[in-house]
Amino acid sequence: MRIFGLLVLLMHTSLSMAALNIKQVAQGIYVHQGRIAVPDQHNHDEIANIGFIVGEQCVAVIDSGGNPQQGEQLKQAVKKVTQVPICYVINTHVHPDHIFGNRAFKNIANIQFVGHQKLARAMAVRGPFYLARSLEQIAIKLTADDLVPPTLVVKKRLNLDLGGRVLELTAHPTAHTDNDLTVFDKKTETMWLSDLLFLGHLPVLDGSLKGWLAEIKKLEQRQFDVVIPGHGAIVRDWPEGLQAEKQYLQQLEKLVRAKVKQGVYLSDVLQQVDTDLEQDWQLFSAFHKKNLSSAYAELEWED
Repeated sequence: MRIFGLLVLLMHTSLSMAALNIKQVAQGIYVHQGRIAVPDQHNHDEIANIGFIVGEQCVAVIDSGGNPQQGEQLKQAVKKVTQVPICYVINTHVHPDHIFGNRAFKNIANIQFVGHQKLARAMAVRGPFYLARSLEQIAIKLTADDLVPPTLVVKKRLNLDLGGRVLELTAHPTAHTDNDLTVFDKKTETMWLSDLLFLGHLPVLDGSLKGWLAEIKKLEQRQFDVVIPGHGAIVRDWPEGLQAEKQYLQQLEKLVRAKVKQGVYLSDVLQQVDTDLEQDWQLFSAFHKKNLSSAYAELEWED
């Protein structure tokens, strides 16, 4: 046990020393692209796209990463780019790969943690489970101090003025989760969609299939120059870059509705998985059955 603890400490040290790979994707907007993988003891849940937006007076961090060390790396990356202070850490939803770097920013004077109005409740409900399994899953022992809820909540929309650029934050109805938040930078027409958009990585349903499709319908009517997904490459061909996810979710809805209508039990649906889509998505085997289960639970009782 002492040896394992030493190994964890050494991993912590190496993580904190490593520089975070950051790319400027639009003027003043910097992104670290996470690897497409399930969280494990090797990647330490550093799998999400995270980054920051620089204004004349403030920096807004968008998602802080999957562990406190990655949060520290992100904070140091900001300092290398600009002397403008960090005023906001915006969490786009509750999943661990997006929130567990928050602790690294707690000691910044007057920092505001921003999230959907339902984020604090989601953290309170899910947090103990995330903490309890952290050492086993990602080889980092997270504690209650690593669970940092929002101090500023978004009920519908909220504008944050960073100085010379205004960010429009939108709290969405239940879709990927029940606490999805997006960030639109008016200056560069950049939309930070986070996990409302997956590229390469199979979309993961943890909210409402019908709600997600409804949000997609609204989003694809808008025009963006740059779109930052939660997982996968930066999109510059909107709304074309949305279509693969949309088609997968539509096929999921069609399949599950048909099975429910036929009276097929969920257990049988999970035994008869159609793998035709597997070639189009990474992590299909890790998440498709979960998506089937979530969709079945939602659509089984619809009118």
